[in-house]
Amino acid sequence: MTIKVRVRFAPSPTGGLHLGGVRTVLYNYLFAKKHGGDFILRIEDTDQTRFVEGAEKYIFDCLKWCGLEPDESPLHGGPCQPYRQSERKPTYLQYALQLIEQGNAYYAFDTPEELEKMRSDYKTAENPSPQYDARIRMKMSNSLTLPAQKVKELIDAGTRYVIRIKMPENETIRFDDLIHHEVSFDSGLVDDKVLLKADGMPTYHLAVVVDDYLMGITHAFRGEEWLSSAPVHILLWKYLFGLGNMPQWAHLPLILGPSGKLSKRDGAKYGFPVFAMNWTDPRSNEFTEGFKEKGFLPEAFINLLAMLGWNSGTEQEIFTKEELIKNFSIERVHKSGAKFDFEKAKWFNQEWIKKLPVTNYADSVKELFAAKNIPLKDDTYFIEVLELVKDRCALLTDFIEQAGYFFQAPAELDAASVMPKWNESKKEFFDQYCQDLEQLNEWDVSSIESLFKNLATEKNIKPGELQLPLRIMLVGGKFGPAVFEIAGMIGKVATIERINKGLSIFTQ
Repeated sequence: MTIKVRVRFAPSPTGGLHLGGVRTVLYNYLFAKKHGGDFILRIEDTDQTRFVEGAEKYIFDCLKWCGLEPDESPLHGGPCQPYRQSERKPTYLQYALQLIEQGNAYYAFDTPEELEKMRSDYKTAENPSPQYDARIRMKMSNSLTLPAQKVKELIDAGTRYVIRIKMPENETIRFDDLIHHEVSFDSGLVDDKVLLKADGMPTYHLAVVVDDYLMGITHAFRGEEWLSSAPVHILLWKYLFGLGNMPQWAHLPLILGPSGKLSKRDGAKYGFPVFAMNWTDPRSNEFTEGFKEKGFLPEAFINLLAMLGWNSGTEQEIFTKEELIKNFSIERVHKSGAKFDFEKAKWFNQEWIKKLPVTNYADSVKELFAAKNIPLKDDTYFIEVLELVKDRCALLTDFIEQAGYFFQAPAELDAASVMPKWNESKKEFFDQYCQDLEQLNEWDVSSIESLFKNLATEKNIKPGELQLPLRIMLVGGKFGPAVFEIAGMIGKVATIERINKGLSIFTQ
């Protein structure tokens, strides 16, 4: 019997969704869809002290923009509700108590002051950061060192306690990772992690194992920073549900920035986003720009993310989501970290701007224009302009510069590029050209260009010496499509007005 693939992404509602987090979503999503499985989103909100208002909605908004919406979640429902860990609190206590009964966990009554004293008293040059482990546990206040009656009295009296896993000594813990293959750990080097906190909420270690089991997760893909927690999770699977029920794991490589692991500091320093969408932390009011607002298309965003650490096995780099689903293989995910290159990211976006019909992103460009108070003509003209300039845009925000002058005259002209070679003959040329344009009956590119070149011949001036001033008059700078196409698009009145404005500036 074939077991249906079920994967999950389990973010904490503590802030913006980082590039690495979205890539984890993407790899989960692609794997699930390729194998006809389900993608579950579970909110891991057990640490209420770090909860941030609005973060959960932000996560769902990001995934919706990316086109990576889950099959089951707090928002979408599903057979394994609830999908917020804070709403599953009673479930975890049951399993924590089972571990105690089995001798695999214990109550610990140590106060924060006692824990701090332990770290100070047992600190040595060889062990500068003592852990609550097999060497320390028998010197602390817990159900392993206290008489059973005393433990009962403390619990009955409402004394605060946590439940810790009892890590075995001198045991090698092994598992097969889909990316790193066989991985092993010495259990003696792992501390007795807290499984249930004093407020009755589970830590990640207990909750992730219990929820993965109850939700039937078959494959667990997460960042390699969680690799060090694997021995605790393996033992919890062994103690509670049997290793035969454990999902297959894949620990994904880090996404690297210029200074190591990609960070918000990198983004701020080098001018690129690290979050999917804009995020303002309500605790600090710190703003971080996102890929969406930077001008990326969702199609390009997931395409570039897929290639950050995954090898398609071919020369192909541009993939639709459907092609990614078809071609994705977890076995071709790299072991080593993938370096994020913002210029390459922009290349992906430029390719997608060229690839997609402009109608796919026209509304997004309209929003950008509205924010800059650029007036729009009818939709037909707007689409024609986008088609004309789209090959020149790497980001959607580039359309402001590359297309804005089709709708309003440039506020400033790059006069410095014209003035060194400007002379009276060129002024006379453009004065005459404006007069001739007024009389032009057919306003089309061919007529506008022919008139220009014929007049240049008549005035004995090379057309190439005149096209740059004309471009700057119409556009404001040294960019844009063919200058006569621009004149044809903006119309007779606007063309003549802009030339006259340019003349007034260049002849001051």
